[in-house]
Amino acid sequence: MQINRLLELVYTLLHRKNISARELAEQFNVSRRTIYRDIETLSMAGIPVYTEKGKGGGIRLLPDSVLNKTILSEQEQNEILTALHGLSNMNVLDVDPVLKKLSAIFNKTATNWLTVDFSDWHGSHDYFNDFKSAILEQRVVGFDYYNSYGKKTARHIEPTQLWFKSKSWYVKGFCLTKQALRIYKLTRVKNLIITDQYFTLRTLAEVPEIAEKNKKAKSETLFKFRIAPEMKYRIFDDFDENEIENLADGSVIVTTSWEEDDWVHGFVLSYGEYIEVLAPAHFRKTIKKKAKKILKRYS
Repeated sequence: MQINRLLELVYTLLHRKNISARELAEQFNVSRRTIYRDIETLSMAGIPVYTEKGKGGGIRLLPDSVLNKTILSEQEQNEILTALHGLSNMNVLDVDPVLKKLSAIFNKTATNWLTVDFSDWHGSHDYFNDFKSAILEQRVVGFDYYNSYGKKTARHIEPTQLWFKSKSWYVKGFCLTKQALRIYKLTRVKNLIITDQYFTLRTLAEVPEIAEKNKKAKSETLFKFRIAPEMKYRIFDDFDENEIENLADGSVIVTTSWEEDDWVHGFVLSYGEYIEVLAPAHFRKTIKKKAKKILKRYS
């Protein structure tokens, strides 16, 4: 593509300072006439490139020239380099060569503002990069999956998108067993394999829209908790600011809405002795029964 050749040409001139049309033609496997047309295109775009005939002549940029004001503003350059650096850290795209070239063209160094590590603190594999490869190559994947009740099932899906929501990574894909769109939490995926079977993208609804429809279809319960000061370090990670009411004794009242299920039971119990369920009354009784069972186990 011409745009790639033009970018490579400018990058070459920044490093070589002076080069002949013949050398450039050999480098890009094109004719010298094409190289001269590229030089004309760059000049029309405002790039300070010129040719000089005779001994010691060639194609070069103006001495000490950088492209910091000819095409993009200072802010636009910084935004491009920062975004590319972020993608490089996430291993989402092979952007390192582009980042290197643009850094040289802009005469800048991208700020190392982001580091992304998809493994947890225990070093376990969450398969992010494997799913990424399967999505880009459009290959069917197989894996064992544990649902919220701990039941293991074998799945084969056509993965279409990695999705980050509520502090966790998910993969969406078309389940070949269920013949329907499904969402899988990466931390519950085990024994992933990328098969040699390729697929063609189907017309699927956007996952966030489906999630919102399902959420509205399910009834939610209004919960109210009193949480002791010892757990304040967790509160702003687990709840929105507008759900929290600070009390004079240092404790807080939290009011939130959730679909009532086993996850909520486990979440509340994870606060141990530092939480009290104030409402609803039936859920208060449920937690009381579970606490008694825990006590009995340790008796």
